[in-house]
Amino acid sequence: MSASEPDFTLGIEEEYLLVDRETCALAQAPKDLMAACAADLGDQVTPEFLQCQIEVGTRVCRSVAEAREELRRLRATVAHHAAQFGLAPIAASCHPSADWLDQNHTDKDRYNDLDRALAAVARRMLICGMHVHVGIPDPDQRIDLMTQFSYFLPHLLAMSTSSPFWKGVDTGLASYRLTVFDNLPRTGLPPRFESWSEYDRSVGTLIRLGLIEDATKIWWDLRPSARFPTLETRICDMSPRLDHTLSLAALIQCTLRMLWRLAGENLRWRIYERFLVGENRWRAQRYGVSEGLVDFGRKELVPFADLLEELIQLVEADAAVLGCLDEIHAARDLIAHGTSAERQRNAHAAALATGADSEEAMRSVVRLLIEEFGADL
Repeated sequence: MSASEPDFTLGIEEEYLLVDRETCALAQAPKDLMAACAADLGDQVTPEFLQCQIEVGTRVCRSVAEAREELRRLRATVAHHAAQFGLAPIAASCHPSADWLDQNHTDKDRYNDLDRALAAVARRMLICGMHVHVGIPDPDQRIDLMTQFSYFLPHLLAMSTSSPFWKGVDTGLASYRLTVFDNLPRTGLPPRFESWSEYDRSVGTLIRLGLIEDATKIWWDLRPSARFPTLETRICDMSPRLDHTLSLAALIQCTLRMLWRLAGENLRWRIYERFLVGENRWRAQRYGVSEGLVDFGRKELVPFADLLEELIQLVEADAAVLGCLDEIHAARDLIAHGTSAERQRNAHAAALATGADSEEAMRSVVRLLIEEFGADL
């Protein structure tokens, strides 16, 4: 690593839903469960907006291998303590059959403020996401890389999709989570800024007007973190399988390093209109990896398997430096065996084919998610 190279450290945040092991219905986190998790994990575990959610976050990791051990420990600890209460965590962005009207939000100042400010838009947020922080200390460099990296956000969404069902209905979308989340203000693809000062000035306008208290209320798919010197990728659905989470994190880390490396060669990624990237974002949200995305340079609709191979080739040199070649190559498993959205639909269809009614078919989906959560632990 050269003296001027960012450290590209990793931090990963995951949000889990708690379900009853027998009924597969959502369950509120008992206070004793949260206390037991906190005793083992400290501030690496917190309640989320809804009482059926738990959030975990890794420490700052120097590598994907370190992030693997951190997430394995976090997932295993939550699963262990949940089991003592007859519960299990699932790592999917929507519960397949739960109704948001039946849920209660956590009594915490931040969440009470969100409930007051956003009303039913916040109350409907029965969704979970995965956020990846990559360390880039220089603020102007963060803004420059944010502008270029936005092109790849639909690719990451497509591979992570895990929310095809909502309130017991197949939505036809691979990521219904994004449909719910996009109802909030200040979401979607990030605007284009020319410098950190321009970004800071724009966000500062909303803060000075009292519309938001700080930049944590900016919920773009990609943003400079308000708390850390990182770029935070927020577009991904939750991945039930730990291995898939790590492949996505590795691709994010390596793609940012690839874009940084291009600058050293007096090159940069072409910036396309937000409108065009938004079309790929919609295709990823609707189809996952099954229908391909537009390659705007080639002006062609390209199968996702081909796009992934191209991305792997683009970042292999960076993966070699960062020590995560295995993880970026393992992303091919999402093409070979399907995204979580596809696997959930397959489980649902298989249950119906054996004569299960619609409620039992949805429970089959939850059982699959429970099984996948523990598969890599």
